Amino acid sequence: MPLLAVFLTLLGAVTATEKPALVVAAPDCPVRLDHMSILTPFEGPPIALYEATNVTDAELEQFTVIAFVFDAQGTLKARQTAPGRRTLDAHGAKYSTLVLDGSPIAATDVIVIGVNQAQRAGSETWWRADLQAAAVAAVRPKK
Repeated sequence: MPLLAVFLTLLGAVTATEKPALVVAAPDCPVRLDHMSILTPFEGPPIALYEATNVTDAELEQFTVIAFVFDAQGTLKARQTAPGRRTLDAHGAKYSTLVLDGSPIAATDVIVIGVNQAQRAGSETWWRADLQAAAVAAVRPKK
């Protein structure tokens, strides 16, 4: 077998699967999440990959994201909060990740992610939002 064929076969064996995630946001959230995907490697926990965009005219020192994991019936199984990228320029965007290692995640689970805190540069004050109700509503079956 040619070396290129062996390499492509091995590359296919380590390729992660990808599935979408739901994004929720508070109406006044200073950070918008786009291009959200959940990457599940053959070994290790799933990884949320997203683009974070500062929608304000001020630099953000930091922000945090929260992930909610629901089972296939819509029951909340876990919550996990983690810092996003630091220093997000005004109207700037950066890609970041969240390793979903807080609890086991089944293939049928639904993951909902949003920004729950942000801090402007040079300020001690944090913007905060409770996103759990929005996350529950996002996975609730439509009637």
